[in-house]
Amino acid sequence: MQRVISISKLPTSAMDCRETLQAYFDAFDISEELGFLLEEPLTHLPDYYQAWLDLANNLTLLIESRKLRDLVYKMPVLSPHLLSNHRELRLAHLTLGFISMGYVWQEGQHAPAETLPKALALPYWTVSRRLGLPPILTYADSVLANWKLKDPTREMEIGNMDLIFSFPGGESCKGFFIVSMLVEMAASLGIRGALEVMHAKKASDCIGVQNGLNKITQSLKKMMERFKLMHNHVEPAAFHGTFRIFVSGWRDNPMLPRGLLYEGVSNEPILLSGGSAAQSSSIQCFDALLGIQHEDEAGAFLTCMRDYMPPAHRQLIEAVSVSPSLRDFILSASSSDLCQVYNSCVSALVELRNYHLNIVAKYVIVPGNKARSVGCPFRGVGTSLNNTGTGGSNLMAFLKSVRNTTKKALI
Repeated sequence: MQRVISISKLPTSAMDCRETLQAYFDAFDISEELGFLLEEPLTHLPDYYQAWLDLANNLTLLIESRKLRDLVYKMPVLSPHLLSNHRELRLAHLTLGFISMGYVWQEGQHAPAETLPKALALPYWTVSRRLGLPPILTYADSVLANWKLKDPTREMEIGNMDLIFSFPGGESCKGFFIVSMLVEMAASLGIRGALEVMHAKKASDCIGVQNGLNKITQSLKKMMERFKLMHNHVEPAAFHGTFRIFVSGWRDNPMLPRGLLYEGVSNEPILLSGGSAAQSSSIQCFDALLGIQHEDEAGAFLTCMRDYMPPAHRQLIEAVSVSPSLRDFILSASSSDLCQVYNSCVSALVELRNYHLNIVAKYVIVPGNKARSVGCPFRGVGTSLNNTGTGGSNLMAFLKSVRNTTKKALI
């Protein structure tokens, strides 16, 4: 059981704001520059785990040549006991996640593996327990912890970024993960703004709240700009027909309706959702701060997705959710300027969610309909997930619901 850190128990308004923000960053494992991204992810593990890295580093070739499953069968069961720190555990989780997804979906939608062999399942389960993450490839793995710089002396921009591990899909796979990572990086200013709002709200500092909200708005607009890079770096046919299946999970998935059996771990199949933008701690943090309360199926799904986030990030969202209402603070302040700044922030989030709908239409719905009309020529997802997100949600209905609920938050 992860303990919830209370915002009220962090430094008080009497402290310098800078010290307070640093305490927030430390308590919730946030990077001031990178937000929720893992800083300087490792690319190597102790030599004992070379068998894992050999598979993960050659994953695309092994999947395309149909050799991955045979090699996994021959792999020894390795103990995670030599993994000694958080970054090593995150790399191990990423490595085992990529191999597991490749293993399950190597043969495409018509022959997914129904059992994960013990050599993968047992260490994956143990590493997951230590991290407080589920044993499946999450957004926290593939987006937050799957990046490296080609040239460490240069800036973090798309031409200088590379993936640690990849799936079939070539440049479109790389583009999807790196653009998603840059969107998360753009959220860092907004996360800082959210923490400033929390601090200022406790001190009844309207100017501080206003300044923090302005930072969130700027951040959301920058996230939108980064999101638009998807068009230049991801090809819809490659995304839908080749790559997307490898981030699909085994909950609410018609291709694996009973889930996946983890050999040596459980006698019954386990249901887990695949990686999804709903697992973004940034967006859920902004929702919690702005008082946007998603209800019914959408709300339940988003709450469930918090279980796929690193525990410290999940704790921030929970702490913000139970803190005194920002909307109530703004309404009681009777400040038209403050209301306008809040509404600008909500509107920027609505615009981002509208844009997400357009992206999903281009990359999932349209190519899915084309695949269905020509008899599904792809080995990958084909028509099985045309209307379902990789996390298991009813895709367009879910995205429209969260967009509409966000609109209702306007004052």
